[in-house]
This record gives sequence, structure tokens and C-alpha cells, in this order.
Amino acid sequence: MSDASERELQLRKQEWWRWHKANPHIWKWFERFAFQAIAARQKHYSAWAVVNRIRWHVDIETQGNAFKISNDWIAFYARLFHALHPEHDGFFRTKPLKEEREDAA
Repeated sequence: MSDASERELQLRKQEWWRWHKANPHIWKWFERFAFQAIAARQKHYSAWAVVNRIRWHVDIETQGNAFKISNDWIAFYARLFHALHPEHDGFFRTKPLKEEREDAA
């Protein structure tokens, strides 16, 4: 990975982490919906689908502010889930982030 790609990735992670810390309820929903998929005997599932379910939950099922999250951050939630729940490592199929791909150099 080039130095520029590494810097870009670190900036994106820092931006996501700040947002994540300011919105801890999103992580709770992410875990809840991921564990529901696991309980339904899914071997693998889409982190994208989990985030879209959160969007539905916030926008349609609850009274509150509209839920805004960058699609670029979904991969970070999947990786955080794997890190905090290693027994489910691989539940979300992840690909290298755009900065990690060889063609990003």
C-alpha cells in the first residue's frame, strides 16, 4: 500500500471512529441485527443489509432523526463485529478496502 493510500485509509478510519463514538446506538443495533441473523442460522450475511435494516428501523419504525451513515463506513462495522466477536469471524464477507487494493497505489 502506498503512503498516500495508507494516509487516506487512516483519515477515513478516524472520521468513521469519531462518528461511531458519537452514535453508539447504531453499534447496538448493528450487533442486535447481526446476532438475529446468526440466530436464524445464517452462515454468512451482508453488513450492507444490516445497515439498511438500521436505516429502515430508524426512518420507519421509530420516531427520531433521519439516520445518515456513509456507505463507505459499512466495512468498518463488519470488521469491528469480527474483532469484538472472534467466534463469528467471517460472518460478514469482507473484501480489501479500496486503499488496501494493489491498484490503489
